[in-house]
Amino acid sequence: MKIAFQNENVTLWHGDCREWSGKADACITDPPYGHGWRGVASSSPGGRNWTRRSAVAIVGTDEPFNPRPWLAFKSVVMWGANHYASRLPDSPAWLVWDKREGTADNNLSDCELAWCNVGGSARLIGHMWNGLCRASEVGEHLHPTQKPIVVMAWCMEKAKVPDGATVLDPFCGSGTTLIAALETGRKAIGIEIDERWVTVARQRLERWHAQGRLDFGTANAEPHTGAVAPSVQALVGNSGSGEA
Repeated sequence: MKIAFQNENVTLWHGDCREWSGKADACITDPPYGHGWRGVASSSPGGRNWTRRSAVAIVGTDEPFNPRPWLAFKSVVMWGANHYASRLPDSPAWLVWDKREGTADNNLSDCELAWCNVGGSARLIGHMWNGLCRASEVGEHLHPTQKPIVVMAWCMEKAKVPDGATVLDPFCGSGTTLIAALETGRKAIGIEIDERWVTVARQRLERWHAQGRLDFGTANAEPHTGAVAPSVQALVGNSGSGEA
């Protein structure tokens, strides 16, 4: 493993997360879980389409995921856990992300599910993320399984991760969890095995470090007008989260 980016609040590692031996307060991640998604370039307006069984593999997506090494943390959130729920302890505190918000079905899921080890009730966040239709990060199509920063920040809130705590994402992809941690006053450690996503995550961290925050541009934002986009905290506060 080698460090791809580091400052006082965040470290991005390039390597196999199974070789990591550090410390963190929480593990919040969207791991590869054998779903077989692979990305290919396209001429679509968004710049990329993502189809099954195409030419460029996402590392680990064709292998059964073993969540056990990541269950020892005080706070754990794992997305896609409905695909490997039989390998997880029972929990009442599942997290649900409604990414359609009442719009028509398509060939992808209406929502995504995350397992959480913190007690309480199931919780729901509504945040539009349907192809080119997005409530935030408009035009930021970086990764085939990319999550909104506001959703990952919401996970930290629901998993009761304290301010200033260190959040680990062992499958950090394009670095969304890391940015969410920084935006909400936490520290972060990210690990990614695929050099393509390490490059993207490093660029996002460099941009955040230079600006102090990212522009999350909502669907109603007007680029190039100088208007300031809402913060992640504001988006989490207006997300319509509640009990499921």
